[in-house]
Amino acid sequence: MTKKFITFEGGEGAGKTSVIEALADDFRKKSYDFITTREPGGIQIAESIRSIILDTENTAMDGRTEALLYAAARRQHLVEKVIPQLTKGKIVLCDRFLDSSLVYQGIAREIGLEEVYTINSFAIDNCMPELTFYFDIEPEKGLARIAQNKNREINRLDKEKLDFHYKVREGYLKLVEMYPQRIVLINADRPLVEVINDTKVTIEQYLKSVI
Repeated sequence: MTKKFITFEGGEGAGKTSVIEALADDFRKKSYDFITTREPGGIQIAESIRSIILDTENTAMDGRTEALLYAAARRQHLVEKVIPQLTKGKIVLCDRFLDSSLVYQGIAREIGLEEVYTINSFAIDNCMPELTFYFDIEPEKGLARIAQNKNREINRLDKEKLDFHYKVREGYLKLVEMYPQRIVLINADRPLVEVINDTKVTIEQYLKSVI
């Protein structure tokens, strides 16, 4: 079932959301049966949790509280949207998933990979994607993109110190080494059209084996 569950990861301003939008346009032209969704969010309960997590006023939020809220949103999103769609045979393109928690809370917040994975293993109940794209870019460049994009929401994580964002990138690169069979690294420090094309090639090759 999870062979059609594809996730997209990256630091702030990596461009993954734009890539997903381009893939969705391409999938519609090819008449693929798919949905796009995001974490935290995707359904009403998870979107409500998202608003709490990313509220720029919630500066006092503890790292473990943050991790637990992400896991709660993830669980509801899975049972209410992702798993039902996968069961119907649809391709699910999801903007962030478990890897984000491992990196942002486990590594950047220094809670620990194993600790964050334990929280989330209860939440996801073995439902993991078999293909994940990680869009890699230096933090300064990603944050500069955000500053230039007036249509993008500015959330609490965007306002973290640069050191935090470097830890995020280091965390993702560590996961790429840990899970090379699942995670594909895409150089996001290029024109968007090149990033999209590289992603399209890889995802098409993958889908040929599962559709």
